[in-house]
Amino acid sequence: MIRIAVDAAGGDYAPHEVVKGAIKAAQEYEVEIALVGRRSVLRKLALKSVGKARVKIVDAKEVIDSNEHPIKAIQNKPNSSIVVGINLLKSGSADAFVSAGNTGAVVAASLLTLGRAKGVSRAAIGCFMDTISSFPALLVDAGANSDCRPEHLLEFARLGSIYSKYLLNIESPRVGLLSNGAEEGKGNRLARETYRLLKNAADINFIGNMEGHDIVKRTADVFVTDGFTGNVVIKTIEGFNDNFLNSVRQMGHVFSSASRLRARDLLRDIGLGSWTKKMDYTEYGGACLLGVNGNVIIAHGRSQSKAIKNAIGLAKETVERGITEKVREGNYEQASGN
Repeated sequence: MIRIAVDAAGGDYAPHEVVKGAIKAAQEYEVEIALVGRRSVLRKLALKSVGKARVKIVDAKEVIDSNEHPIKAIQNKPNSSIVVGINLLKSGSADAFVSAGNTGAVVAASLLTLGRAKGVSRAAIGCFMDTISSFPALLVDAGANSDCRPEHLLEFARLGSIYSKYLLNIESPRVGLLSNGAEEGKGNRLARETYRLLKNAADINFIGNMEGHDIVKRTADVFVTDGFTGNVVIKTIEGFNDNFLNSVRQMGHVFSSASRLRARDLLRDIGLGSWTKKMDYTEYGGACLLGVNGNVIIAHGRSQSKAIKNAIGLAKETVERGITEKVREGNYEQASGN
């Protein structure tokens, strides 16, 4: 049975919503959950489920706050839920780790404890985005590396291609480079130099530059950029989606009162039900930290029970599909020239 360690102390709604989501995941996905956090608190929250729903508690007395410096925090708090959870993954006591806590601390602890896969010089966050299509597009990097060189973006393209190929069953994922114009030669120095590398990479299905509007059109399967730009893109889309969903829901309540239909049923009947579902980040739950020696899923800091449950589902699928092993194997090493 797949064993997943969950940071029960990380995120805006921890520990209550994290525990609720983890218990639902244990029941629905038939996985074993290790809730990592203060034992005394977690025992009360998960009292009825411990043992019955394959849930156990691993004590971690310290918590890394969202505003703490990542490196200093993991050094000063060795008994934090993030460090303890990553150590469970390192020791083999867990097959994956899920956290909605301090992203920088999760990335730093993963790199220091698990290390990078052979042939990888920079780990990257792969985040699914979906607004229209039936399959989500993957954005790499979504925030792990603010300053990048062209060769790093080439690695991100390979990591994203592997993830999309084996997780979404896309045989030859289309890779696009985010830029301010579709033509070759557009963009800043990083984009222009990366374009040349991607164009000459025989193992990557590179289809050229992509502009911002191409993301919602799903013109590519994998969108490659540096972590600074990627994080801005993700948060911009989240902000738009939140405002749009709030407006649609308010409209639904108004019309449902008049039509005596539940808002959910009304949105479904007028064709907006599936759209609002696609735009809801809780449907995907989390992003994968690609390129480290372990399965690490970073959930949104605002994750409530539904998002936590789905992040655990993504972790399970990542384990089942052997994503980390695929990156480690000669398949990736040969592609990277190592």
